[in-house]
Amino acid sequence: MRVGAPGAERPVVLDDQDQAYALGRDNDGAFLAADGIARTRAALAAGELAATDIAGERVGPPIARPTAVICIGMNYAAHAAESGGTPPASPVVFFKHPNTVVGPYDDVLVPRGAVKVDWEVELGVVIGRRARYLGSPEEAMAHVAGYVLSNDVSERDFQLDPSVSGGQWGKGKCAETFNPLGPWLVPADGVNPQALGLRSFVNGEPRQDSTTADMVFAVATIVHHLSQYLVLEPGDLVNTGTPEGVALSGRFPYLSTGDVMEIEIDGLGRQRSVLAKA
Repeated sequence: MRVGAPGAERPVVLDDQDQAYALGRDNDGAFLAADGIARTRAALAAGELAATDIAGERVGPPIARPTAVICIGMNYAAHAAESGGTPPASPVVFFKHPNTVVGPYDDVLVPRGAVKVDWEVELGVVIGRRARYLGSPEEAMAHVAGYVLSNDVSERDFQLDPSVSGGQWGKGKCAETFNPLGPWLVPADGVNPQALGLRSFVNGEPRQDSTTADMVFAVATIVHHLSQYLVLEPGDLVNTGTPEGVALSGRFPYLSTGDVMEIEIDGLGRQRSVLAKA
């Protein structure tokens, strides 16, 4: 985890009893590339880390300064259908600006002129080793550092209205605060990414309720595929798509200032974000 004021977070690690211990090096790409997770685990087991109290502190995003936020669209068949499409034959890729990433309990700001702000609970994959032209999906998994809870907040008019979007999704995805992340990063060896329940709620009412087993493209396939077209760097975040149950379906109203989004994934924690004016 990373706790503290925005821009001044300090890294900590939690043990199995949720006791926090201070880390001397932030959880960024360089830390992950230097086998930071394994080294931290060894230091924790050896009693080399000092316990620290994080009660009452703001929780920041669990990775520092991601160099890229890469997203997969329509990666659940039912969500593709509710969006008016069919499951893609190849992964749909788009990007969010890295400064969209905020903490799991921070406010989400409604952009000026926005009328269709939407929620998207997603499994986030954090890259731990440079991935370039990987040979197979099986090889890809060795390049994953861990997993995080991610909310790919979207403004659907900015994303999909041709008169605004220009035919690309970026304008609807890149507003400040549009990617609450965390509360924590769970190391890859403790997670089966294709067997996780994921859910979302708005003002306490259920919206999404699915499982990552329903992904069109599994995590291993996504990472392998991406590596054929771009170089994934340690610390990069890959959002793997959202299941059905978003406002775009027409079954629910879009979000407004004052609404509360809550999302959760088994083992990866729960977020709570309040919609506020930009």
